[in-house]
Amino acid sequence: MGYEQTYQEKLVSAEKAAEVVKSGDWVDYGWCVTTPVAFDAALAKRLGDLSDVNFRGGILPWVPEIFKIDAPEEHLTWNSWHMSGIERKATGAGYGFYAPLRYSELPRWYYDSFDHLNVAAFQVAPMDSEGYFSFGPSASHMEAVCKMADVVIVEVNEKMPRVFGAEDSKVHVDQVTMIIEGDNPDIAQIGGPTQPTDVDLAVANLIVPEIPNGACLQLGIGGMPNTIGAEIAKSDLKDLGVHTEMYVDAFVDIAAEGKINGSKKTVMPGKQVFAFGAGTQKLYDYVHENPDVMTANVGWVNDVRTIAEIDNFISINNAVDIDLFGQVNAESSGVRAISGAGGQLDFVLGAYLSRGGKSFICMSSTFTDKSGEVHSRIRPTLAEGSIVTDTRTNVVNVVTEYGKVCLKGLSGWQRAEALISIAHPDFRDQLIADAQKMGIWRRSNKG
Repeated sequence: MGYEQTYQEKLVSAEKAAEVVKSGDWVDYGWCVTTPVAFDAALAKRLGDLSDVNFRGGILPWVPEIFKIDAPEEHLTWNSWHMSGIERKATGAGYGFYAPLRYSELPRWYYDSFDHLNVAAFQVAPMDSEGYFSFGPSASHMEAVCKMADVVIVEVNEKMPRVFGAEDSKVHVDQVTMIIEGDNPDIAQIGGPTQPTDVDLAVANLIVPEIPNGACLQLGIGGMPNTIGAEIAKSDLKDLGVHTEMYVDAFVDIAAEGKINGSKKTVMPGKQVFAFGAGTQKLYDYVHENPDVMTANVGWVNDVRTIAEIDNFISINNAVDIDLFGQVNAESSGVRAISGAGGQLDFVLGAYLSRGGKSFICMSSTFTDKSGEVHSRIRPTLAEGSIVTDTRTNVVNVVTEYGKVCLKGLSGWQRAEALISIAHPDFRDQLIADAQKMGIWRRSNKG
């Protein structure tokens, strides 16, 4: 039997596919831009008749229909691997929860830690001539999802880019239970051109000179890492490589300037490697059937051992705040979840182990709250309930618009002094007083 015949035999309506979900089921909704659309709408219509349906997913780029039903908290629980703003609202409403993890461990969790996965439903690119559906730009943990789910439902979207990779970047029609053909919605647009702030540019100008020719880049999520990427594109750097958790528009821009060829990479030379990608249409057009890019299992991409094998690895991530002990919080505001740990710690550790590698945690020195009050991101201690994403023993370089410091090898008083030196001047005296109270300010220090 040919693949096309198998395809036709498994083709069903979204409504028919949604009927497989029962009360108490665990349902996987893919990842980021591969979150289902037609299946989601069909399931939302009958979710009010179900109870205790548990969903897994993450980085939702739009509000799913299941969140729009009456009293969703009475029918579902959303379990997020990494929160977007949409998921933060679900958490505030009482039916969303974050699952703390190092992103590199996620595939193993499906194999080792979960009792059951009843249904998996997600978007894919159209089937190729060999019977495979590409996971699009999001290989991530999807191979594990497909292997562990009782029912695998793929929602074919003709606009989903087909991204090359190994076996873990696609699923075969023989492994699929049902196939849905939806309305081919546009792939979610995330980010896009923004005007960099003076602070973003100041931080970028401190980091870009630290990057050597032939370096391999990892950029985190957010405006500041993207600004750094834009400045790299304008620089004189050459022979750069890419090995990153998230592939963003900045890499497309750097490649367009001829600065990426991967010729110096010691792992997968010539390939831009990533676990998942999300951005504007420019990114999706670039990665579609591009032999220079490769999406792969996050269990390998983010593994510290993989990163450590890549020479001159440069990791650039941002954070919410840091305390004078060097503890970095990149995922919460007190007890309120903002995003997630993702792969930040993996890349901080891996870059330090890389020959010639460097990791940078960057942030603005201050932020302004909703009431207009300005606060320092460098704090005496993290706010009560804040999450430690990177422990004080692991953090290397910290950058604000006021400077760059390396915390490795520094004792308590030296760390406090270094971090206060890159805090906003308006907060330095109070930070010194706080450091004195905590016993981490040496008497001979200035102040």
